Amino acid sequence: MNSKLIFIYDGQCPFCNQFAELLELKSNLPNLEVKNAREKPPELPIGYDMDVKGAILIRGDQILYGAKAINCICAEIKDPSDSLLEVLRVVFRSSRRAYFLFPFLLIARRIALLFKGVPRKLAC
Repeated sequence: MNSKLIFIYDGQCPFCNQFAELLELKSNLPNLEVKNAREKPPELPIGYDMDVKGAILIRGDQILYGAKAINCICAEIKDPSDSLLEVLRVVFRSSRRAYFLFPFLLIARRIALLFKGVPRKLAC
């Protein structure tokens, strides 16, 4: 894989934050850039609502959202240097499992943000 990967996540969500940190530090993906959507708004597509669709992965000129973004980034990881990232990679590299589990991740994210008192909307 030669094209640059840009993973955009919600930096206020503890689950998103942990996953992004693992990606950045332990995924061994050389062309990966991780961006927090709440800091210096990155290249979010106009009309995009992170609260509804979840994370974004930009791969070359392709923009992937939510379960597809998580599935794709996990499929790119070949040899993570962290056991939790390895478990996440195995679980979410299956598109079927990613699409099934992703709505539960969004619910957990909303609950975590509610308890932290973080505004729900993160949209452009």
